[in-house]
Amino acid sequence: MRVLIAGATGTVGQHVVAQALDRGHEVTAIARRPESLRTEHPRLRTFAADVLDPDAVEPLLAGVDVVVSTVGIGTSKQPTTLYSEGTRNLVNGMARHSVSRIVTISSEVADHWAHQSPLKLWVALPLLQRFLGATYDDMRRMDIVLWESDAQWTTVRAPYIRDRAGSGSYRIATDKPLRRGFSITAPDMATALLDIVERNDLGRRFVFVAN
Repeated sequence: MRVLIAGATGTVGQHVVAQALDRGHEVTAIARRPESLRTEHPRLRTFAADVLDPDAVEPLLAGVDVVVSTVGIGTSKQPTTLYSEGTRNLVNGMARHSVSRIVTISSEVADHWAHQSPLKLWVALPLLQRFLGATYDDMRRMDIVLWESDAQWTTVRAPYIRDRAGSGSYRIATDKPLRRGFSITAPDMATALLDIVERNDLGRRFVFVAN
């Protein structure tokens, strides 16, 4: 499979690149500073491209089978359009090159809170939204971009992503957040993204993952 990974130098993106190569996929890795990846492989191509620049992204989607977007800025109080406009540029470029499949990372905070446990509903999520809501607001705009596209998207509602060694396993749900699903390691998040890529039953759906 030919996989384009956006945000390839990020905490999760680097693991997605490495694991995709281990699985035998051909990888196109894009980032603003791809030299930070420091990975060489005969099935890896790296390009400097900002997802907010549609002219830079569109040509790189030629010949791609699937896109995995791990772009992110973490949580921030500052308004951003990285998730919504970056995703819009990806899906528009995908349409021009007949690429239908994209998997993206979002957050549980961006999901409908009625699905959450009482602890998250009344304590954790309101605090996160109040102090770091700019990121989550743009993730919700990203949802709209995906819904309005013709892409076969899957958006992963992730909990807190920990930058530490993977556990080698994770849980996934397709209907509601996982019970006691407070976090996931970056390597396990990467594994989940690639497992989702290789499934054909999760098109135009939100899923939840956690350790």
